[in-house]
Amino acid sequence: MAAQKRKSHAQRGSLLCPASERKFVVNTDRSGDLYVYVEGDIAQQQKRAVFLTVHDLGCNHTSFHDFVNHPCMSEIKERSVFIHIDVPGHADNAPNLYDGFQFPSLQTLGEDLVTVLDFLHVKYVVGLGEGAGANVLARFALAHPSRVLGLILINITGSAASVLDNFKNKFLSWRGKEEVSQSAEEFLVYHKFGNMVNEQLVNETNADKDKVIEEFLKRLRGTLNPRNLKLYVNSFLTRKDISLKNCKTDILLITGMLSPYASVVEKLYRELDKEKATLLRIERAGDVLVDAPAKVAQSILLFCKGLGLLTSITMPGVERQRTFSGESFDSQGHPRRLSRGMSMEEYDKPNIRRLSLTKPEQQPPIN
Repeated sequence: MAAQKRKSHAQRGSLLCPASERKFVVNTDRSGDLYVYVEGDIAQQQKRAVFLTVHDLGCNHTSFHDFVNHPCMSEIKERSVFIHIDVPGHADNAPNLYDGFQFPSLQTLGEDLVTVLDFLHVKYVVGLGEGAGANVLARFALAHPSRVLGLILINITGSAASVLDNFKNKFLSWRGKEEVSQSAEEFLVYHKFGNMVNEQLVNETNADKDKVIEEFLKRLRGTLNPRNLKLYVNSFLTRKDISLKNCKTDILLITGMLSPYASVVEKLYRELDKEKATLLRIERAGDVLVDAPAKVAQSILLFCKGLGLLTSITMPGVERQRTFSGESFDSQGHPRRLSRGMSMEEYDKPNIRRLSLTKPEQQPPIN
């Protein structure tokens, strides 16, 4: 019965998406219905990299959809599948979550994501999350390590809410049912863009930042349901500590040096095994997906190559002829030959040996 219910949800929802996406509604045990958007041919997952994305506060899956469809991501997108998650009540123009609905904690959300993979018959993924979504994916990897090839975490916060966050929690208030208060907007803008909201820095680094913030606020005031948004914010502000010391997979941490969470990310990195964790700090950036998409795309590609994924894509500045002349390298850095009879899709087939939890493997550093 549950399987039939999920199937009917999927069929109804898939008609509402762009041609490049398929939409599903997946019912989970504790987190309710999750809206799931798939970009790419999931039937080809054995030959492609499969990414699972979870968005930050004040956003929904469109933040990662826009990033994936940026020109700098074109080659990665062509050889990948992206599974985007909307946390409960965060689809565009979503109605209020029903009375009595208990919005899940970040821990519960992370644990329930495995239901999405099972529903789509996906064996393993690379997690790609931002802010609160990065925290959710880290918890997913800890709960289900055999389903995760790697983690790419943008502005993740490992510790529980700080004193400042608790102050903000008390400071936030939704005045009315249909709008976000000004104090809440200020918190979300600072959470997303950090010190980039400073007018002088905007003029020095990105003349279009005012427009980007304006678009963010437009979506915040328009397509996102403020009551549901508040529940996600509260879940983030009441999060519990998370430790990635025992995480079995390779991790790429990314932060913008102008992000309010830059020091938090760096502290988390210092506690991790440097053979499995890499930190990328991007200067003059707050929201790295908007301020430095090309740098993020390049770091994702390097990280995935270390996992044995996307190996047929050449790095910028490297001659394609030389790369595909016959020699390449596996995830351990050992040379391998590209068979003349092997297609690029076959060459990109994931190296699932990295899922072994008995022997740690070293990841090449990202410069």
